[in-house]
Amino acid sequence: MADALTCPICTMSDPLLSEDGFECGTCGHEWLAELSDGVGDVHDANGNLLANGDDVTVIKDVKLDGKAGGVKAGTKMKGIRLIPGDHPIDGKINGRAIVIKAEFVKKA
Repeated sequence: MADALTCPICTMSDPLLSEDGFECGTCGHEWLAELSDGVGDVHDANGNLLANGDDVTVIKDVKLDGKAGGVKAGTKMKGIRLIPGDHPIDGKINGRAIVIKAEFVKKA
């Protein structure tokens, strides 16, 4: 389990196991062990449960900040990663990393 954890301060992925939690080997920050990663259950627009590594299809045109254009409906996102927050899906479309809400995708 320690391999998947990252330090909440410096985001390095080298935590050391301590008596009551973890300690970062890089910056020395200590934090308590958590049983959950904070993601919870993430469901797509059709109610299907999503998991890390799933492929999803965007069901609605989505505008993106920073560049002209956006993501068109029907675009496939392969190998998603679930993250905590209000945009729980992290992945790449056309080589560009994006985070998107689960209500705008369906499981492929």
